[in-house]
Amino acid sequence: MSKAALVFWSGTGNTEIMADAVEAGIKAGGAEVEVFQAADFDSSKVAEFDGIAFGCPSMGAEQLEESEMQPMFDDVKDSLSGKKIVLFGSYGWGDGEWMRTWEDDCADAGADRVADSVICNETPDDEAKAECKALGEALAKAL
Repeated sequence: MSKAALVFWSGTGNTEIMADAVEAGIKAGGAEVEVFQAADFDSSKVAEFDGIAFGCPSMGAEQLEESEMQPMFDDVKDSLSGKKIVLFGSYGWGDGEWMRTWEDDCADAGADRVADSVICNETPDDEAKAECKALGEALAKAL
């Protein structure tokens, strides 16, 4: 059975709600999933998984969270070439620039983004949760 890592950082709980839906989708798609807080994941773990779902809200001036998520992502970025991934996160302001920048960073690293990223404003509603579940299913099916 294929195995995915779900790696996220959440400050208010909104991205954690999204992560729960992505996890349900990965399982529904027929893959195993192991969930990590950003601080508990590093480049030594990347090879253990067929795919990775990364989640982080927009912080500051539309960027990844700086103390845990960005350092972890900087560490794993060079290990993502050819790896199947998906991205998700919530935001409270702006227009999603942080996600576009993150997508570009993943593309530059050679990662294979298998589905459109999911972003939602503030607390995920039922539609956002459904999109997150579909995101997880898309990752599982791509593995």
